[in-house]
Amino acid sequence: MLKQDRFKRIVEEVAKGGSVSLPSLSKLLAVSEDTIRRDIKEMDTQGLLRSVRGGAVSIAHIPHHYRDRERTDMAQKRIIAQKAVTLIKADQVLFFDGGTSALELAKIIPADCPVTIITHSFPVASAIEDHPSAELIFLGGRLHKTAFATYGYETLTSIAKFHVDYYFFGVTSITTERLFCRDLEDAEVKKRMMEHSKKVVGLCTTDKLDSETNYYIDRTEKLSYLITEEDSNHPQLRAYAALGLHIL
Repeated sequence: MLKQDRFKRIVEEVAKGGSVSLPSLSKLLAVSEDTIRRDIKEMDTQGLLRSVRGGAVSIAHIPHHYRDRERTDMAQKRIIAQKAVTLIKADQVLFFDGGTSALELAKIIPADCPVTIITHSFPVASAIEDHPSAELIFLGGRLHKTAFATYGYETLTSIAKFHVDYYFFGVTSITTERLFCRDLEDAEVKKRMMEHSKKVVGLCTTDKLDSETNYYIDRTEKLSYLITEEDSNHPQLRAYAALGLHIL
């Protein structure tokens, strides 16, 4: 089989399951694992997938601008929000991420639930501003114009003043080992919020499972909960449940 034909089959296999192992590809394509390893390394360089120990994972293709993301996978994000809102109780103090799943959650917090929301997201702040019972603390800093959120030294310093009950964390890319996102500054904010939270709740559409992007945030085991639009016994979630995460 020609190299380009192998590349095509490897991309197809990764797209089907989100990840693939060296032994399975070796058997499927009838070539050695060393050949597959070299193929994957070259494909990683070309940006076709991400090489990981023992195989490859897909690269999450997520729209970068907030206005595009807020129109993507809305049905799934609303299911995730409905599950996540069951964790919110009166008098909690909460970090809300700048992601669109967190925005859907902010929209459905019960009107009679007095909570404090701390966020660096303008859309989340806008959703909370008319909430009759919620207090809003907005984290200042430099505006990221494609994310509609603040970043930088002022934001990070402000986060460090709090120790919250839950951080509702919008997942960009996740493997069983690591959490990733697309921007260095976003990674810094997410990591700081995780460090100042009792529990971290990952809000994650299943297309982001078993994928990597460019900037490392922290270990996946730092999550307390992983919430997707699928049932908790979905096959793709078993490896994450094995980490000890609560799957909703």
